[in-house]
Amino acid sequence: MHFADSMKRRLLIGGVWIDVVTFAGALREIETLVDRRRGGAVFTPNVDHIVKVSSNEAFKRAYDRVSLSLADGMPLVWMSKVLGCPLPERVAGSDLLMPTLELAARRGWKVYLLGGAPGVAEAAARKMTDEMGIQVVGWDDSRIEPDGSDATGRSFARAKAAGADLVYVALGPPKQELWIDRARDVISPAVAIGVGASLDFLTGKYKRAPQWVGSIGLEWLYRLCQEPRRLWRRYLVEGPRFFGIIASTWQLPRSMRIIEPGVQHQPKGGSAA
Repeated sequence: MHFADSMKRRLLIGGVWIDVVTFAGALREIETLVDRRRGGAVFTPNVDHIVKVSSNEAFKRAYDRVSLSLADGMPLVWMSKVLGCPLPERVAGSDLLMPTLELAARRGWKVYLLGGAPGVAEAAARKMTDEMGIQVVGWDDSRIEPDGSDATGRSFARAKAAGADLVYVALGPPKQELWIDRARDVISPAVAIGVGASLDFLTGKYKRAPQWVGSIGLEWLYRLCQEPRRLWRRYLVEGPRFFGIIASTWQLPRSMRIIEPGVQHQPKGGSAA
């Protein structure tokens, strides 16, 4: 789907277009993507994604092709007001996991899991099957390269062979989005969703921040305290670049940073699929 044909309002932040939808609206969009049987990709951009896209061309191309882009992070919601197109609410990838799994159980969708720490995908698959009655058709915790590639090609072949309706990819950014972008045509008609640490949260490997912490925009600090060695650079070195990106976006003409439904528009840097 190209932006010129989009029926959704979208806001540009840096190099990332974000759909202006509520949480309930996001669930309806995902259900529509699965039902139309043409595949698709769902990403949940946050501050880290916005910063990484500014210096990673492959990551930007993946976002240019995304089917649904949902604001995962209160700073994006706050800054959307400054940019003249308020996002109605935060739609976090971790918050999407359980409602979409409930949809899968109710609709009889087949689910496939990729990623997580060793053993996490298997444990998550068992929990989904035993406790939620979900048809998990496979899981994979193969090593995926930082650019989303797989030297053996087995991760793509396994995901395709599973014949899933929903593929949850828990590799962290930008690896999971790059894998999805590489795999989306191979695994179609499955819809792939990047869910970050969600499988770790589901299995109890890591504890998620309380809801009130996320609502005031401090979930990053909670996670940093849990995994300082892995996350310190992301949040303390790269994160502050976000404010310069917001300033650059604000300087663009309104017509270049906001897409209105039905309006012919060619976004900066190309079109989305």
